[in-house]
Amino acid sequence: MGGTEEAPNGSMAPIGGEIMGPTNPMVTPLLTDLYQYTMAYAYWKTGKHLDRAVFDLYFRKNPFGGEYTVFAGLEECIHFVANFKLTDDEISFLRSAMPTCEEGFFEYLKGVTCSDVEVYAIPEGSVVFPKVPLIRVEGPVAVVQLLETPFVNLVNYASLVTTNAARHRYVSGQNKVLLEFGLRRAQGPDGGISASKYCYIGGFDATSNVLAGKLFGIPLRGTHSHAFVSSYMSADEIPDKTLKSRDGSRNCDDFFSLAQSWLKKVQSVSSLNGLFGETNQSELAAFTSYALAFPNNFLALVDTYDVMRSGLPNFCAVALALNSLGYKASGIRLDSGDLAYLSIEARKIFNLIEKEFRVAGFGKMVITASNDLNEETIDALNKQGHEVDAFGIGTYLVTCYSQAALGCVFKLVEIKDQPRIKLSEDVTKVSIPCKKRIFRLYGKEGYPLVDLMTGEDESMPKEGERILCRHPFIESKRAYVVAQRVEELLKCYWPGRSNEPREELPSLNKIRSRCIKQLEQMRQDHMRRLNPTPYKVSVSAKLYDFIHYLWLNEAPVGELQ
Repeated sequence: MGGTEEAPNGSMAPIGGEIMGPTNPMVTPLLTDLYQYTMAYAYWKTGKHLDRAVFDLYFRKNPFGGEYTVFAGLEECIHFVANFKLTDDEISFLRSAMPTCEEGFFEYLKGVTCSDVEVYAIPEGSVVFPKVPLIRVEGPVAVVQLLETPFVNLVNYASLVTTNAARHRYVSGQNKVLLEFGLRRAQGPDGGISASKYCYIGGFDATSNVLAGKLFGIPLRGTHSHAFVSSYMSADEIPDKTLKSRDGSRNCDDFFSLAQSWLKKVQSVSSLNGLFGETNQSELAAFTSYALAFPNNFLALVDTYDVMRSGLPNFCAVALALNSLGYKASGIRLDSGDLAYLSIEARKIFNLIEKEFRVAGFGKMVITASNDLNEETIDALNKQGHEVDAFGIGTYLVTCYSQAALGCVFKLVEIKDQPRIKLSEDVTKVSIPCKKRIFRLYGKEGYPLVDLMTGEDESMPKEGERILCRHPFIESKRAYVVAQRVEELLKCYWPGRSNEPREELPSLNKIRSRCIKQLEQMRQDHMRRLNPTPYKVSVSAKLYDFIHYLWLNEAPVGELQ
């Protein structure tokens, strides 16, 4: 398995496995910065465009004040590479945008594909750390340079929002249902679709985004809005109030009247201490209408008028009416107010009604909370105590409100077999040169201990052997590690003309499962919200010596007079 062949559309499809068309029609070779094409022209003009180069895509700092990141966006990068081919119309546009360039350059662009490009990457859904290459791209320097902006764009937001979703999952706990409700607040349609996909990878259970459900098979969830409730003014607006029992044995001719009779029974329950008085009847009409439409999945938004005085008793009445006909209501959604207090009170009421009317399972009604939730509010709810079963999260999730970008970079590390380094007065911006292998070393308890970068020509670390791991820039930071298990991280996902075996792109559910498993493998002190322990990223002793040799060799020497 390996290699590529020309597909009918002129792009290069891999031999040995199918790569589908681009997932986003906007991601074309023109989705890049102009300087990628001006550099390509300068390379071409000097005959340097075919020089074999190696670039690393990585980030410098974990987001959201945390100490881990989840890598996402690889699948779309591979789709982009597989379909990379400039159309005649696109070349005509470039000709008009770069009028001083020679015609021969545009003739060269007509034949550009990624047939001679190799892409190595850490599997999508993996937990990753700063400085470690997420993707390594090898190929003709002009072509690889054209991949820089699209790759950074496709990985940056995808990894950021997946990490944000994973953090929300961590603070919520594994037993809560997480619903992504962010489409209306996302940065445009593409942002909304991407958010739904990557929040699902990060551990969310479902989305409200119908198109994402269709495109990616993500489970859909949704009920109704406040507008639905307030649109009803009386039960007269429900012309047909009949509902057949679940087993089909009998008909209820007036379901609204049945709900009203149950409301009176609920209001008369002595253990509720007269909590329920007169409710809003238009709200009861709205709940009745929705229950008639969805008797098997009735979940009501109960805070349009007053949760305790109207929404809850009206819901209970309709739920009990459904129960008398053999159906089972799902629960309620709270979208305002003191969510901890209201959820606790709602659970008490559900338990009292289960006991009073002997309705099995009524106390376990699902309580969903929404209303601009984020990591901090969920953490506060946990500390207060609450009875929420599911969280619907939107704005703060999909916009990554607390951090605008991950800050991925794409740096040249080798050209014509010669390692290259980017220097800076800010040591965090110094790149790690040469083509590298990446290993994750695991301890005896099964947790990852350190990610180790080595030169490509170095042998793989052995299990049970003492391995010297060094901080790439700080001389005093070093430690011996005895690994119980060693995992090589970079896999070949696009072999180009090499004979490397190609990893198949996994399904969305497999990527999601990998993400969940990887997060479970991490030590809890790396995961916690406050003062997490930094994860160690190191280089081998040989690579450390080479970095500093190259650094001294490339840095100009000052002169004092």
